[in-house]
Amino acid sequence: MVVGEVRTEVDVAVIGGGPGGYAAAIRLGQLGKSVVLIEKENVGGVCLNKGCIPSKALIHTASKFEELSRVEDMGIQLQEKATMDLGKWQERKKRIISQLTSGIQHLCNKNGVTIVEGKAYFLSDDRIGVETSGDFEVYQFENAIIATGSEPAPVPFATIDHEYILNSTSALELTEVPDSLLIVGGGYIGMELGMALAKLGSDVTVVEVAERILPATSKHLTKEVVKKAKRLGMTIQTSTYVDSMEVENEQVVVTLREGDTTKKQTFAKAIVTIGRTPRTKELGLEQIGVTMDERGFIPIDETCRTNIPHLFAIGDITAGPALAHKATKQGIVAAEVIGGLPSAVDSPFIPYAIFTDPEIAGVGMTVEEAKEEGYEVKTAHFPFQANGMALATDAQDGFVEVIVDKETHLLLGCHIVGKNASQLIGEGVLGLELGVRAEDIALTVHPHPTLTEGWTEVTQAILGKAIHILN
Repeated sequence: MVVGEVRTEVDVAVIGGGPGGYAAAIRLGQLGKSVVLIEKENVGGVCLNKGCIPSKALIHTASKFEELSRVEDMGIQLQEKATMDLGKWQERKKRIISQLTSGIQHLCNKNGVTIVEGKAYFLSDDRIGVETSGDFEVYQFENAIIATGSEPAPVPFATIDHEYILNSTSALELTEVPDSLLIVGGGYIGMELGMALAKLGSDVTVVEVAERILPATSKHLTKEVVKKAKRLGMTIQTSTYVDSMEVENEQVVVTLREGDTTKKQTFAKAIVTIGRTPRTKELGLEQIGVTMDERGFIPIDETCRTNIPHLFAIGDITAGPALAHKATKQGIVAAEVIGGLPSAVDSPFIPYAIFTDPEIAGVGMTVEEAKEEGYEVKTAHFPFQANGMALATDAQDGFVEVIVDKETHLLLGCHIVGKNASQLIGEGVLGLELGVRAEDIALTVHPHPTLTEGWTEVTQAILGKAIHILN
């Protein structure tokens, strides 16, 4: 303890105000705990302010813009060619973020959570210091939840200047659509941003070191995305490395290497999306003995406890997929454990959603994973081309897939490729959580005409009695 140190005592200190951190703080407030939520920028974290929400706003705008090119087939005549004003879009983005952050602040206030804006550093395993704009505050706590999230991974071949060479954060600050654009990294962030900007008129090239784009996703689920990317005029170069990237004469000059062949190309802008890294440095975690692996991730148990029992870790700084909904679930669990409730992250069913065109979403096992687990599997697919609502709303690309145990028809995995896949996968998540069989979904009446009928058809196909496709 520092002589003369002024400390504020709280039950719980939450470090990081992203989806996991603010959810934990609110739940703790509901449970009657005194809570300080420390966030160095804005509540909502990267997801709300610089990632998930603004990127989906851009994707939505780009999709609407692209749809205008096809409305003549629907009988709509446009008098003039549509144009895009990204500056105006930035205003809309800021309004959305402001509304959501204000809502979070209101909920925190109503639940007795104190929000402190500043940079946090552990002084001991029960004290944390916070550098605010004009002061240094110290909080003594009984428990703490570390929810500091992640940031773009370091780039070995370039300097991110946020003007010509961008990362996923500065890409969402663009006020003009670049004439030509290089996306480095064909994962979900790169493909989401690349497809959106291609729809807005940019000449987009994607380079990926793996043999295909979206390498972490089953190949058969990505085929429709590749087809649409080509229709948008995008160039996709796989098994390709970036050797160097420099800004020359207000252009980005890149040296690309494929095998033994290298070539230089020039682009107006480049966006580097090669992954993210956990924000666990400069928190003082090493000094207080928190265990971390070589990459900076913090091991936790099913209650989100670290090796120090009264310190918890959640979200992107823990192993597993870096997903906001995973962080939220962990944050609530950590809060409830601190509050004395019997809570745990005990479900393996964490869904994923990729907001490409078409979208890809899934939960549970793939065919390969199910076989590795020893299951004898049976699968079925229902194409949206056989769905009336899909055809009526120009959403015919893609399919619904289910994977079941061949003998019992127990649901093992669900995957969707198509428009609104992210909205449709919820039924599959619930089915897996409840341990349903194909018969349970097949016997459930889904409204017509909707895309949800795909669930009926695909599970009926498992049973050999689909109506709208051949069995």
